Amino acid sequence: MPGGYTHKKLTEVEDSAPRFGFSETQEARFANRDLELERSGLSHHRVKPGRRQAFAHRHEQGEEVYVVIAGSGRVKIDDEVVDIERLDAIRVAPAAVRQFEAGPEGLEILAFGPHHEGDGELLPGWWSD
Repeated sequence: MPGGYTHKKLTEVEDSAPRFGFSETQEARFANRDLELERSGLSHHRVKPGRRQAFAHRHEQGEEVYVVIAGSGRVKIDDEVVDIERLDAIRVAPAAVRQFEAGPEGLEILAFGPHHEGDGELLPGWWSD
């Protein structure tokens, strides 16, 4: 690795949402491989205006930090719904269930945390009105 770093534009990372049938609600770009991350995880998410992520999730080990970089919306963490806007940072404990919902202009977030292979449980249909 020249210079001990990797440089990648996040919009060039593959959007995983179409592969799983979620392109109508969101974009999801997981940059771990592209950035050659060894112990960290980084992902970039865009939730389309007025839409909710296709599923909630939680972890066994990985604490995550989410930073809103554009737009606004809400996040449901366990039983609490929190309004969020640009430059809000939200720390979520590993076992807490979380799911994001975009406001009228959409929601764009970065997610950071330690990477533990296979550490994640997807929960479709968790946040229902």
